[in-house]
Amino acid sequence: MRILMVGAGGVGTSAALIAARRDFFELCVVADYDAARAESVVARVADPRFRAAQLDASDADAVAGLCRDHQITHVLNVVDPRFVMPIFSGALRAGADYLDTAMSLSRPSPRDPFREVGVKLGDEQFAMAGEWERAGRLALCGMGVEPGLADVFARYAADHLFSSIDEIGIRDGANLVIEGYDFAPSFSIWTTIEECLNPPVIWERGRGWFTTAPFSEPEVFDFPEGIGPVEVINVEHEEVLLVPRWIDCNRVTFKYGLGDEFIEVLRTLNKLGLDRTEPVMVKGHPVSPRDVVAAALPDPATLGDRMSGKTCAGTWVTGIGTDGEPREVYLYHVADNDWTMREYGTQAVVWQTAMNPVIALELLASGAWSGVGVLGPEAFDAVPFLDLMREGYGQEFGVREGPAAG
Repeated sequence: MRILMVGAGGVGTSAALIAARRDFFELCVVADYDAARAESVVARVADPRFRAAQLDASDADAVAGLCRDHQITHVLNVVDPRFVMPIFSGALRAGADYLDTAMSLSRPSPRDPFREVGVKLGDEQFAMAGEWERAGRLALCGMGVEPGLADVFARYAADHLFSSIDEIGIRDGANLVIEGYDFAPSFSIWTTIEECLNPPVIWERGRGWFTTAPFSEPEVFDFPEGIGPVEVINVEHEEVLLVPRWIDCNRVTFKYGLGDEFIEVLRTLNKLGLDRTEPVMVKGHPVSPRDVVAAALPDPATLGDRMSGKTCAGTWVTGIGTDGEPREVYLYHVADNDWTMREYGTQAVVWQTAMNPVIALELLASGAWSGVGVLGPEAFDAVPFLDLMREGYGQEFGVREGPAAG
């Protein structure tokens, strides 16, 4: 396997460090618009299988050209989701398989965004599914932690824990603290604004996909391993667009624990127009307000030594168990920032995201997973993934029985 990894930020750095401990690939080209960042990752990994390259991820031809130059078999996209489509298209042109951790961006309905679905996350990629199928290539989309591992949990629950499913609800929470900052997101603020201020999407049998208002339907969810009760709210996320395509259930939701302060900051950014991506003129220069916000805040990848606590990603499933009785289960994975910093030198949120596409690449390399077209993690058997996660990567997952929402 010969990998092109696009993106040398926090997730890309973590993915490189994780992959360097495995032997399933022969080459990994780390590419970034900033060549120095790519070179820094390669130097940090200190593995002859890694090379650095400069790449404009907005240029599909450049992506295809770099793939051809290095005889790339698999493209791993771990860069800003704004660049999904050119990287996705460039991989197809080069005849390479493709993985990402976030799907093509949505565009809310201009007429009634909180009642009417516009362009959904991943729609642009699924529109090209036929081209991938005809080419005999695989695009495995949404293969981070959420989406990604959460979708694997959903497939595992459907195959092994339930005879029928009512709701699949992704629930994400943390007790992370970042010392020395009044406000410092642990993940890309650009992506966080996109997810949290766009209309959240819900799926229901008989109704299909529909939207609601941001921060809607708050509930308190009790997270495991000492994190405890966290208020979670509806957020736009890929799982809601992926799970119903492969798993038979009645409802799919995604709720995220943001906290009152974070929500108020996001609302303020929205009121001031600082969440906008369209450039405004500043002293004769076009500037994207959201890019200014992102530039003004610390890079999440640099905050690991100031962070403490844990982050939990998981899938809450309700329905009828295999014994015919009502069942409620939360399948989850917890990453402890103290451990990820000690073991890899990267913070927990980006490390937890990065682990999963590396596992998926190894499964593709071994043939344990295979397919063609545009597929989500739910399209594959969950057991090989969870076995490799535990036995090869040393990461256990939890299964908690009983209600967890209040």
